Amino acid sequence: MTSPAVTLTPANLMLSLFDGSRQPFKAKAKVLVRVLDGSQKQLVADFFDKPNIFLQNLPFSDNLADNYTLIAFADGYQQAGFTPIPIKAGITQSLDLMLVPNKPEYNFRPAKWESLEDGLRDLFAAGASSAAIARDRYTQFLENRPDSFAALLNITTALSQIQLAAGPALGFLKQLLWDDMAQDRFFALADPELIKQVERAVQENEFAPEFNPGFFHPGATRSFKELNFGEANVQLTFHENTTQMVKGLECVKVELDIDYFRDLLAHALLEVLPNSLSGGKTDPRQVYVLRWIASRRSGFPSFDPPYTLIKG
Repeated sequence: MTSPAVTLTPANLMLSLFDGSRQPFKAKAKVLVRVLDGSQKQLVADFFDKPNIFLQNLPFSDNLADNYTLIAFADGYQQAGFTPIPIKAGITQSLDLMLVPNKPEYNFRPAKWESLEDGLRDLFAAGASSAAIARDRYTQFLENRPDSFAALLNITTALSQIQLAAGPALGFLKQLLWDDMAQDRFFALADPELIKQVERAVQENEFAPEFNPGFFHPGATRSFKELNFGEANVQLTFHENTTQMVKGLECVKVELDIDYFRDLLAHALLEVLPNSLSGGKTDPRQVYVLRWIASRRSGFPSFDPPYTLIKG
């Protein structure tokens, strides 16, 4: 007896486009949207002139072909995309993408000293002999080293949204090491309890240890990478042989950065190696875009550092 044919219900996808200020995309440029299935077959390639695009009746195969890739491009803007998007029959998936100009500039107006949240301002002020000196140091850093400043805001914002068993990861930082700032990382002195908290998060599959951390981070003793997203995860690298007293607490030096890629091999081949050959460093603008898209897709709090990207 022949079994009756099974009819699979098509799937839908709601795409929402945003600009570098995290607002709906309103540029006049038309956006080319391409949708590919898991076998790299192109299903959609069309132009749209609105920020919300409802893609209907997408084929559902109940196999690996249902892991979709979506790419958006507009003239004058950087390409954005996301993969995989596992579609399901009869269900509308949603995806938010950010399109930023080809040469975006920073808008640091939201990062004025007076506008910072109290906890963040306290961290930035730690170690200064007076509030005036802390504010001046902060302002000079913003004006003279914009890439490093953006990286600092990216990482501290991400840390504030990482909830460890005893509270947000940012709360364990006690003092920044301002002389060691870079456009792809910064160093700080942290409560050693942070190590225990991250080790606990490893057991909950929220972080993973990096073996032989000294290879990428000379002098490091332990390193852990966040696992919440496919891209733009925070990495905490501890230099336990370097300690310093901060208000009566012996703190350990910690190195903090955000990599483009979660996979260690991809990080080495596509980020570390090209940067070492070109002399470049991880771009905080790209981290901003990747982390924002990943957070919107995952359902985590939306990534909202106190700055935006605008057209130059």
